[in-house]
Amino acid sequence: MACSSKHSALQLAVFLALSAALVGGAGSAWAIEHAYVEHLIVQGDTLERLSTQFYGNPKLWTHLQKTNNVANPRALRPGSVLRIPVKYMPAQDAEISFVQGTATVGSASGDTAAAPLKAGQKVTEGQKIQVEPDSFVTIKLADGTLIRVQANSEVQLKQLRRKGRSGSLQSVLEMQRGSVSSTVGDGPDPQRRFDVRTPRSTTSVRGTSFDVSLTPDGKTISAVTQGNVAVRGMDARANTDDIDGRGTRIDAGQGISVNEDGRVGAQQNMLPSPDLSVIPATLEDANFLSFELPPVANAVAYQVQVARDPTMSEVLRAGTFRSAQVRMRIVDDGEYYVLARAVDSDALPGMPAQRKVRVKTQPPPPLYQQPTPGGTTSRTSGELKCTRVSGVQSYRIQVTAAKEGAAPDFSTPLLNVVHQGDCIAVLKTLQPGSYQWRAASIRTLQDGTLDQGPFAPAQAFTLAESPQSLDIAAMDVREDIPGINLRWPGETGQTYRLQVAATEDFAEILTDEPSDQPRWSSRKFKPGEYYVRIQTHDVATGLDSPFSTARQVRSAAEVQTGFGLPVQSTDGEPLTLH
Repeated sequence: MACSSKHSALQLAVFLALSAALVGGAGSAWAIEHAYVEHLIVQGDTLERLSTQFYGNPKLWTHLQKTNNVANPRALRPGSVLRIPVKYMPAQDAEISFVQGTATVGSASGDTAAAPLKAGQKVTEGQKIQVEPDSFVTIKLADGTLIRVQANSEVQLKQLRRKGRSGSLQSVLEMQRGSVSSTVGDGPDPQRRFDVRTPRSTTSVRGTSFDVSLTPDGKTISAVTQGNVAVRGMDARANTDDIDGRGTRIDAGQGISVNEDGRVGAQQNMLPSPDLSVIPATLEDANFLSFELPPVANAVAYQVQVARDPTMSEVLRAGTFRSAQVRMRIVDDGEYYVLARAVDSDALPGMPAQRKVRVKTQPPPPLYQQPTPGGTTSRTSGELKCTRVSGVQSYRIQVTAAKEGAAPDFSTPLLNVVHQGDCIAVLKTLQPGSYQWRAASIRTLQDGTLDQGPFAPAQAFTLAESPQSLDIAAMDVREDIPGINLRWPGETGQTYRLQVAATEDFAEILTDEPSDQPRWSSRKFKPGEYYVRIQTHDVATGLDSPFSTARQVRSAAEVQTGFGLPVQSTDGEPLTLH
């Protein structure tokens, strides 16, 4: 409400007076039994008419007469003030519209044991609600007012009354610890009253959105995001309320603190809202709800909430973070609303910003198998491989060129393939070079539609040509000296793997040995025919060629005839020189 005229200023003054009357004296223990509102008598007022207006029953006029010592109930003096006891106003229920986590409700006196709070449950005047850590409750009043009780809070519904049978609500919420965020009413209503009280302050509103929180040291923080409020302190030393005789008006974008002695501080401008456009539209981390906020100047912390709805009445996750990095427990896949505020050094939260985001973590991406991170694979024979995922029918693999110092760009991938069954992709169409690749799982939903999950983080690899298979025809076989003696063409930076078998299919390998040089010899084989094949390893790339075509070689005897045949001993074994 604006106070740019004398009339609106008068309205504010009356509003503050009525708010003070509603709580029945802030310096003493509050009780509905002694609460009242003040009515300025106008021409034509009678006790019966006022009893109907406030109580919905003309027969209750005697209570007004007794409270105000009225001698003639039909001769009320215009301009005088009549005190209206609140306890005869019709009581109203409130409804618990949302519960996340653990919360209980019970009587303030403790006469009845606290019971778990459930969505849809009715709560009544005088009941106390306790919200545990990592929990959240939304209370909806009969006029649409939403009270969002934050984690680790304790509040009591001190007053839930209606002015007459269908008039405006007159409500008081008392908070012993924690914080609440309120949006008052579905629309403007100048007769509505809604107060949030703490041990040392009262925040009174009409139609507005605001927050009230209690700090561990007893300070009350009030912050207004829409409309305005009047904040009154209660001086513990003087045991009086509103020590300066007026409430302090706080407009949208402002906040104020009331210290533990009940003294009201000066209005402060709230920090600006953070720019949430930097948060990705889709959050894909399956482990955490994680993102980074842009820093806000002079902020010492950030308050973040994640809710199902834009009114932030169904909060699932909330936290205060000392840095701009936010990390919370993950939520199910779906659409959510993120609300964030910067907090200054006085614990005053700033203006909120909100962004709609999508959480998409299922089906989970596969794990990479080959090549190793940053490893090299063959353009002709190499493959990209990853693990299978349960419940997944196919996989999408994308490859893009790597750019030094830049994040990988998959907007126009060089390779974009979907493979059924196994998570695999061949690379023959790509040229040697540096690349990044990523993989995602694709499942089939019950209605037959395909549902692709998030990509795994991109991984670098290098694509290179494999070394050529050895031309076995160029191999030099020395059969004029004992054993098997081989030489073949080689290049700098290459090593070799040589296998010897008795048969051409290499069903039984007799030896499998490395060689740093393009030559190999051995005398451990008996004289006879064998088969040899060789694989070339390129040290620079780490790639291996396919094995060469097998070649038949002879193992020469140590003692030979003039025709090159082995000389045998009497036991039939070839003669040796030792």
